[in-house]
Amino acid sequence: MIATMHQSHGIGLAAQQIGQAVQVCVVDLRNADIDFTWELDGAKPPLDLFMPMAVINPEVKMQPHTDHYVFEEGCLSFPEIRGDIIRPDIITVKYLDQHGLPHVLTTNGLFSRCIQHEADHLQGKLFIDRMEKRVRNALNEDIKALALATKAPKKIP
Repeated sequence: MIATMHQSHGIGLAAQQIGQAVQVCVVDLRNADIDFTWELDGAKPPLDLFMPMAVINPEVKMQPHTDHYVFEEGCLSFPEIRGDIIRPDIITVKYLDQHGLPHVLTTNGLFSRCIQHEADHLQGKLFIDRMEKRVRNALNEDIKALALATKAPKKIP
């Protein structure tokens, strides 16, 4: 999954995006602008120590009294389609890593948004489902064209 995410130049990928119906996603923000903070298991280790990270069976909770922000999101499942999404800023997520060890992560900004986006995939929710109606309506033609292209038979060389 990590290799697929990196090949696609993504920062996150859910198992459902590669045809696996399991509660696993991966995240790698090492090359992103660090506009976020994090606390992992009560400490702030460097990103290089735990990324790329596997997030197994995530339980995401919005922090009380956190602000909600609008930010343009994209998705590897919807190439070249981007739209504004409103999400809470600060979350805490309990999860298992690739070794089955439990962790608690509290984060905000892009890190929070990425975890929420991938956790949505694990629950069968897409970022286009979170768009306000006017934003989604402006993208409907592009979404329909992508759906048609996806269904069209492809010749294998």
